[in-house]
Amino acid sequence: MAPAADDPALDTLFLPLASGVVSWPAPGRTLFLRARAGAALDSWRGKDITCEQGFKPWANALAASGQRVVDTQPGHFERVLVLSPRQRTESRALLARAVSQAMPGGVVLAAAANNEGARSMQDDLACLAGPVQALSKNHCRACWTAPLGEGVDRALLDEWLALDAPRRIANGRFLSRPGLFAWDRVDAASALLASCLPPDLAGRCADLGAGFGYLSSEVLARCPGVTAIDLYEAEARALALARENLAGARVPVGLHWHDVTTGLPQPYDAIVSNPPFHQGRADEPALGLAFIAAAAAALRPGGRLWLVANRHLPYEAALSGGFTHVRTVREDAGFKVIEAVKESRQ
Repeated sequence: MAPAADDPALDTLFLPLASGVVSWPAPGRTLFLRARAGAALDSWRGKDITCEQGFKPWANALAASGQRVVDTQPGHFERVLVLSPRQRTESRALLARAVSQAMPGGVVLAAAANNEGARSMQDDLACLAGPVQALSKNHCRACWTAPLGEGVDRALLDEWLALDAPRRIANGRFLSRPGLFAWDRVDAASALLASCLPPDLAGRCADLGAGFGYLSSEVLARCPGVTAIDLYEAEARALALARENLAGARVPVGLHWHDVTTGLPQPYDAIVSNPPFHQGRADEPALGLAFIAAAAAALRPGGRLWLVANRHLPYEAALSGGFTHVRTVREDAGFKVIEAVKESRQ
């Protein structure tokens, strides 16, 4: 799940810097929030940009391209670059972080695709920091502040910084936060899978794409024979909450910031998963297929995969290739729950 080779928002973000409309500070004085790898970033390697990225595949791609990449970066910088996320509450919190981490006189420069909230991003940055300049290209928009000072709305800054705070959902059962998948509720597909889990799942279990830990908690509640569970999640912001949500679990819990599409590091007796099926706005069945391949390779002989997916996604052929027994357990509300059993050794 590397960043797309064609990344118009990334390209657009760097246009004001390339033209000189926004100047570069000294090397090491630039922070890039939600950074993604690409040629537009590589061309500025000498600027020693600190790249913050909590999504494991994109963090891996940044590191592979030679960038300095961290999960989170405190401190203050002369330039703060932002690739704004589509979810508006998350975007507002990120813009507020960018402004709060810009030095007095610093500049925040942000970009997004037009169909992922670029205009709203521009309006929000102006509300927060005062008048902004903007340009449009590549079906994207970049906008940037004047040197920051008295024009910052400090009350709004505090209000929007608080938007990223974890909060209780599902009648207080789980901690979540804006920007995560189904962040403000229990996802219907995951709930359907949980309702179908058999009580005889046992041994060491893995949850692939674990999010904030809902499915793992359901496995532990419904399957008393499970003796350990490992959560694999690519988004660090989700995994941090899973740690809280699984605190005090009755079995050992492993938390892995990991790209499942690269495979799993150890074998399992059972695996559960509600795999991602899109990146951005487009369906990406290849993601789910990669999760299935990882599960098939990691399960012990006789091991069981319990999977939920949108009904239209073409997973059956892949499951038949990696497992001996495959059955659809339930179809409901556009989803299907599938059990796949790996061949037992004779």
